[in-house]
Amino acid sequence: MARIASVDVPKDKQAIIALTYIYGVGPTISRNILKKAQIKEEVRMKDLTEEEITRIRGIIEKDYEVEGDLRRSVTMNIKRLMDIGSYRGLRHRKGLPVRGQRTHTNGRTRKGPKKTVGARSKK
Repeated sequence: MARIASVDVPKDKQAIIALTYIYGVGPTISRNILKKAQIKEEVRMKDLTEEEITRIRGIIEKDYEVEGDLRRSVTMNIKRLMDIGSYRGLRHRKGLPVRGQRTHTNGRTRKGPKKTVGARSKK
């Protein structure tokens, strides 16, 4: 396995797919990285030379914020919203959907499983 940005990318997959295993790298960014490194998208990771992997590693380190740094900045942005008391920050704090979705019937992903209210058995 090739180790890029402290992530073991799978060696049996095509380079364009394997790079998406890195947090912060999707298909579009993966395509851009391979274009800058002058590597074909269809080539498998196991077929890359050490020099090509080093080129990919260098491009990612120089041009993109990935893995730990990206996770840290996202967490800090959410914390900042919560600290200043913005609407989005309050929604984060309460564990409710942040981007304007309805919560009357849906929103179970953020709210968790249903808590039944008012239905008690008689003694």
